Amino acid sequence: MAFGLTKEELREWKHQVKNGEIAFLTHYWLDDRFPDTRSVTKVGCCNLDRLSRWGEKYGLKEEWIHQRKEGFPHFDLLGEIQENILLKEGLHEHITRFGKK
Repeated sequence: MAFGLTKEELREWKHQVKNGEIAFLTHYWLDDRFPDTRSVTKVGCCNLDRLSRWGEKYGLKEEWIHQRKEGFPHFDLLGEIQENILLKEGLHEHITRFGKK
């Protein structure tokens, strides 16, 4: 279950993804499979080669890219990996807004 983001934030993320940009969307998230996780960051880009190369910088594997029927291919970042990547990308607001620090 996702919550804690606005429709405008989601629209902007989708717009960036469709335009081939590396786009970040962090939101609160509850899933019984990950009981200690309270947020997720989706890093998307419609250019799969670009997204894959971006992920390689952080040790993310191409096969971890979520590709759904409706589009918007993305990596899901959780936990320490999420926090480390957000720090390296300079996205401190994502960390403080969603209780990572």
